[in-house]
Amino acid sequence: MLKQENIFNLPRIETKRCILRKFTKNDIDDLYEYASDDEVTKFLSWDTYKSIDMAADYIENILLKYSKSEIAPWGIEWRENSKLIGSIDFVQYDEKNFSAEIGYVLNKKYWNKGIMTEVLKEIVKFGFDEMNLVRIETRLDSMNVASERVMQKNGLKYEGTLRKKEFLKNKFIDVKYYSILKDEYSK
Repeated sequence: MLKQENIFNLPRIETKRCILRKFTKNDIDDLYEYASDDEVTKFLSWDTYKSIDMAADYIENILLKYSKSEIAPWGIEWRENSKLIGSIDFVQYDEKNFSAEIGYVLNKKYWNKGIMTEVLKEIVKFGFDEMNLVRIETRLDSMNVASERVMQKNGLKYEGTLRKKEFLKNKFIDVKYYSILKDEYSK
């Protein structure tokens, strides 16, 4: 049986360098900093933020989801300066099939430091240990080599590529799928 309350309650999770926690209204400027960067959003399904109001609206939406106990993202806070540097969440949750899909984003200033590898490791652990998931998956634009490395470093296995699977940002993209099963997972 799944421990559903855990995914909706979003407990605080600490890694060596980060704190995964709920978003607050104080995160608007930090969110806008990375969400307004075309390089950060290049491979994401959502468009680059054009105004601070978009960040404020997004956080209002997240806070509403928290209050309704709906699935919502963790903010990734950098311990060193308490700055919000990204987010990670279960973007799809399939209770019936004990599976979930993870999505994430990280401020460009924090790329190439192993941060998302560190954070994803804890979310995979949470999914298997606290949510009793059997399968965790991710998908990415086939051109997103950095994100693919994060998946591989966390033991996710390549399952295949669906050619021209999605039409994003005015072009068709090939989508790669990765997953890890609970019985493959080692802490």
